[in-house]
Amino acid sequence: MISFNKTILNKGIQRFIAENLNNNISELVLKGIPFPKEIQQDILNQIESKNKSKKKLPTWFNTQGIYFPSKLNIEQTSSETTAKYKSNLISGHSLIDLTGGFGVDAYYFSKHFKQVIHCELNQELSQIVKHNASILNTPNLTFYPENGLDILKKLDQPFDWIYIDPSRRNDAKGKVFLLNDCLPNVPEHLDLLFSYSKNIMIKTSPLLDISSGLNELSHVKTIHCVAVNNEVKELLWILEANFNGQVTIKTVDIKSDKYNSFKFIYEEEKVTEADYSLPLTYLYEPNSAILKSGAFDTISKKLDIFKLHKHSHLYTSDKKVEFPGRHFKIETVIPYNKKSYNKYIALKQANITTRNFPESVNQIRNKLKIKEGGKNYLFFTTNLDNFKIIICCTKN
Repeated sequence: MISFNKTILNKGIQRFIAENLNNNISELVLKGIPFPKEIQQDILNQIESKNKSKKKLPTWFNTQGIYFPSKLNIEQTSSETTAKYKSNLISGHSLIDLTGGFGVDAYYFSKHFKQVIHCELNQELSQIVKHNASILNTPNLTFYPENGLDILKKLDQPFDWIYIDPSRRNDAKGKVFLLNDCLPNVPEHLDLLFSYSKNIMIKTSPLLDISSGLNELSHVKTIHCVAVNNEVKELLWILEANFNGQVTIKTVDIKSDKYNSFKFIYEEEKVTEADYSLPLTYLYEPNSAILKSGAFDTISKKLDIFKLHKHSHLYTSDKKVEFPGRHFKIETVIPYNKKSYNKYIALKQANITTRNFPESVNQIRNKLKIKEGGKNYLFFTTNLDNFKIIICCTKN
């Protein structure tokens, strides 16, 4: 339950919250909270939610006077890193965010649009975001504590962009991933959305299958697979009215504001065939955004590198190339068996990765007595001749 209790903004209470961020909640309760009983739970909620914001939302965490919603809202909101990325993709005069939530995306959109409208069905959450917007000095944000689709019809005006992040929690079906099961049902309302804007951006879960999303949506122009520190966080679907051309997929892995990017045409992947080779001088492991995008053969052709096996998704070359993922220098390659390992490698510590391999990392560690860590990297995989192999590498 979200509540906006303005008493919490009292300087003394805010000081108590700041001083106890690193303390255990249970110990705080036992010790006693020096404020009226009716606001104690709200204070504890602020401490927990603010703590969850430290890395994800540093601007909010470090700004005095910010009111935090429930932990669930913090977990569900975009991080500043991904919000900043998506806001840099679009600009214009007006944008309406139909599912505003905690307002992180709307805040960053407000830096690129003259007018941003934030719609949020939960009235308490809408008040919280409105308060925070005043603290963060974003006067071009307007707030409507109502259903975004209803506001779209009520305002009855064109927008340069519509942004929507449909809820993946359906009261009838629980947690869902198909767009048709999300709330609101975007495919069902596409005609309505396009009647108010030529441009739509949809944020979806990284678990949504790209081919499934393309089957549910029309006029998709670009899909962004967005990863942060090699973990895919969201898919962004850019729709343009009347667009019926080929879909471009852009992948990005963001590390400390550095973008490791790759793009390709979705339809081309279906007709592209990779070249194959046994391990050469360098080994490449795609980042998670590439793996999500499915660019397994296209990346081989575009970068002029070889795949090890149709299902291994590891690549090799004699000449080092810039690659969207990890790259290694191959030291040795041996057949996978205990005798060969003890004779040619015999490492007691190494970083292990498996690709297209029948055994898990834990099984391999137990069988070969290898501890985690160190400067060596072992890839257990299958080569183009369908032999199980170990590739011993060092970071390059």
